Amino acid sequence: MKRTAHALWSGSIKEGEGKLTTQSKVLNNTPYSFTSRFGYGTSTNPEELLAAAHGGCFAMALCKILGEAGYTPNYLDVAATVILDVDKLEITESHLYLKAKVPNIALKKFKEYAHSAKDHCPMSKALSLNIILDAVLE
Repeated sequence: MKRTAHALWSGSIKEGEGKLTTQSKVLNNTPYSFTSRFGYGTSTNPEELLAAAHGGCFAMALCKILGEAGYTPNYLDVAATVILDVDKLEITESHLYLKAKVPNIALKKFKEYAHSAKDHCPMSKALSLNIILDAVLE
């Protein structure tokens, strides 16, 4: 399986602007810029997209693991935060914050499954950075 995205950049690094388009067209000429990456602009940026991809992948991986163990979650609410060291231009960490409601599961099993999903989801395996997980069962 292959997935494709297209990035177009025009202009200088600080004054220029880019546009991102995904194969599905969910992103379709979606703007990104220096300001949105290193400040607080209103367009997207690579780190925000990486956080969304990691959080989504982790949630799906955990849902699969839970399903295989006989559990169906009411919800898995994942917030992912990616840390960019702007001095080194290096992404150093992805922090997954999970709140979940899974009927009839023991806390110990829930945490075991959550950590397994963190370690084995495809996005986690693709990232060479520190991945932190905080998991709360509601």
